[in-house]
Amino acid sequence: MRVVIVTESFPPDVNGVAHCALQTARHLADGGHDPLVIAPAAAGADEADTRAPCPVVRVPSLPLPGYPQVRVALPSRRVAAAVAAHRADIVHLAGPFVLGVRGMAVATRLGLPAVAVYQTDLAGYARTYVGAGEGAAWRRIKAVHGAADRTLAPSTAALRDLEAHGVERVRLWPRGVDTERFRPALRDERLRRELAPHGELLVGYVGRLAPEKHVELLAGVCALPGVRVVVTGDGPSETALRPALPGAVFLGRRTGDDLARIFASLDVFAHTGPYETFCQTVQEAMASGVPVIAPAVGGPLDLVDHGRTGLLVAPRDPAAVRDAVAVLAADPARRAAFAAAGRAAVEGRTWAAVCAQLTGHYAEVLGARTAVAA
Repeated sequence: MRVVIVTESFPPDVNGVAHCALQTARHLADGGHDPLVIAPAAAGADEADTRAPCPVVRVPSLPLPGYPQVRVALPSRRVAAAVAAHRADIVHLAGPFVLGVRGMAVATRLGLPAVAVYQTDLAGYARTYVGAGEGAAWRRIKAVHGAADRTLAPSTAALRDLEAHGVERVRLWPRGVDTERFRPALRDERLRRELAPHGELLVGYVGRLAPEKHVELLAGVCALPGVRVVVTGDGPSETALRPALPGAVFLGRRTGDDLARIFASLDVFAHTGPYETFCQTVQEAMASGVPVIAPAVGGPLDLVDHGRTGLLVAPRDPAAVRDAVAVLAADPARRAAFAAAGRAAVEGRTWAAVCAQLTGHYAEVLGARTAVAA
C-alpha cells in the first residue's frame, strides 16, 4: 500500500505523536509498503530526516507561544501536492488538529480513504491552559474524526470518550513498545550510584515538563526518607519544578539507549499526568522491568494491572502518589514481583505486532470503499 502519514509532530520532536508516527512509518516500510510522511518543519529536522525510514515532506511552521518545543504548521500547498505526487492509496492522520485537518480536506478532495489516529486529549489541554474551551475542542475533534473512514483510539478509555462525544466508526488500536531497547538488563549500577550516592530508592518520571503533566505532584515523594526523585525530560514547566521538587535530579531530555538505561536503573516509575490517551512511558517502564505508579484514569487503566504490575492512584492527588511510593519503598519483594509481571505483560506488544493490526485496519477501510464503489 502507498500510505501518506500526515502527522502533527515527527522527530526530532520527542513526544508520543512523533514516536508513534516514526514507528508506523518504519514498520510500514519494513513490511514492503510505501509510506510518505508530511510533518511540520522543526529545528534539526533535516538531520533527523536523513535517518527516517521513508521520504519526509516538511511544511512551514511556527513555535507555539510559550511552548517552543511544539510546532504548529502553517497553511501550505505542499500537503495536497505531496499526497497527489505519492499516488496514495490511503491517508493516515496522526493526532490530527491543524496539519491533520488539511490532510483530511485533501483526502476528501482526492476521494482517498482516511484513517484518523486519536492521540491527544485536546479537551484536557484546553482545561489546563485556558481554563475553558473543552466544548470547542470536542467540536473540532468530532469534525475531523467524523470525516475519516475510521478513527483509531489508543485505549478503551479514549474509545469511550470519543463515542460519548458522538464520534463514529471508532476502533481500538494500542501502541507498541520496543522490548529490545527497553529491557531490565540495562540496569546500570554506576548510574545508580551517581544518582543515589547514599543508596536511595530511585523514583523516576519521564516525559515532557508541561502544566498538563502535573509533575509537581511528586513534591511529597521528595520528602520521603531514603528516596531520590529523578526527572527526565524538558519543557516550559522546568523552571518552576526545580524549586517545587527539592532534592530531585533533573536529567534533561534523553533519548534512545541513554533513556533506556535510565528507565532500567529506576526502582519505581511514577507518572502523574491525568490526560493520557495511552501513556507510552508507562509501557516503556514496564518493559524495563520497573514497577509503575500511575493515575487511575485514561490510558494507564489499560496498561497497569493494579496490584500485579503496579499501583493505580487517584488522579491529581499528591498524597496518593506519595503513599503509593512509600508502600513500594518498604516492600522490595513486591517491587520485584510487579517488575517481573510488568515485563511479561508487554513482551508481546511489539511495534511489529501493533503495525500488523494497523495494516489490517487499512485493508478493511479500503475494502469497504471498494464495496461501496461496486
